[in-house]
Amino acid sequence: MSALLEVSPTLRLEDCRVGAFRIPTDRPESDGTFEWRDTTLVVVELTAGGESGLGYTYGPAMLAALIREACAAVMSHCDICDIEANADALFSHLRNSGRSGLSAMAVSALDVAQWDLKAKLLRVPLLRLLGACREALPLYGSGGFTSYTDAELRRQFTDFAELGITRFKMKIGREPQLDPGRAAAARDCIGDRAELMIDANNAFTRTQARAVAERFVREFGVVWFEQPLPCEDLEGLKYLREHAPAGLEIADGEYGYDLEYFRRAFAAQAIDVAMADATRCGGITGFLKIATLCEAWKIPLSSHCAPALHLHVGCAARALRHAEYFHDHARIESMLFAGVPDVRGGMLRPDMSVPGHGLEFKWHDAERFAV
Repeated sequence: MSALLEVSPTLRLEDCRVGAFRIPTDRPESDGTFEWRDTTLVVVELTAGGESGLGYTYGPAMLAALIREACAAVMSHCDICDIEANADALFSHLRNSGRSGLSAMAVSALDVAQWDLKAKLLRVPLLRLLGACREALPLYGSGGFTSYTDAELRRQFTDFAELGITRFKMKIGREPQLDPGRAAAARDCIGDRAELMIDANNAFTRTQARAVAERFVREFGVVWFEQPLPCEDLEGLKYLREHAPAGLEIADGEYGYDLEYFRRAFAAQAIDVAMADATRCGGITGFLKIATLCEAWKIPLSSHCAPALHLHVGCAARALRHAEYFHDHARIESMLFAGVPDVRGGMLRPDMSVPGHGLEFKWHDAERFAV
């Protein structure tokens, strides 16, 4: 009999541990619209029925206080296994903070923790609980920051290639006049057969984005253009799709905090590939809903950042094409989490011998980064 059934028909939260950690990057980083020297990780661990479930998100340290408040006010009165109902209660409690942004990120971390806890109580890997449609998660290498020298960009892409990765994404848009030379260096490094992807992080106008699309496809064989415009400009994204060169996909969705954003984006015919982030879009519950919507609209899905967190849910989402192996988050996950699998043949494979998502946070090792 499972631990879940042995404990009680109703399982209450016994403890909530939350921490925020600011981890310096290994070198200064920037993209088309932002510069940073550290990344903040917010972790929550929920305990019930003798087990603990782990969730996390990447965002401001103030999320830790929001999660603590939500747990104290809402989660302590809920059945920890009623994950969908708990999300409704949490969003109701956080109504005056808004449905998106920090509220969505807090609920996302709690959702992941609940799924991990539920799988552990049932003594099954999370993927077994969700239902697998693939055995491994294909990756693309992501980094190529605008702050990198050409030599640093080449080194990073070479490291990705040594992991068996054949798709590579670089940042553009901060100094557009330098981007063609950087793209040429990237293409020279990865060869003609690998896929080259670009990410502007909302840096361009419609006219600029169209010019970039035409040149970068023609000269460097780019196949993916991510966030060329602000994500709210669905009309502009549709315009770009309609005028983009053949073979170029327009990708967006990393700031889609709810199902409604993706429904509007699909209805507007604004994107070729949807990007969802389980640390923002409602956790595993939200990610799977977006994946189902993608199936209905025949639009492929790619997960955004946090590769280890997306492993099990990515293997359960039929619409998913690949996951982003983002340099910052892959580095942090390997530093501060036990159970992160090695990349082999350009893929991550879940460990089906352990219950839950298999990740354990190294609280003691993370103390030096605590906010």
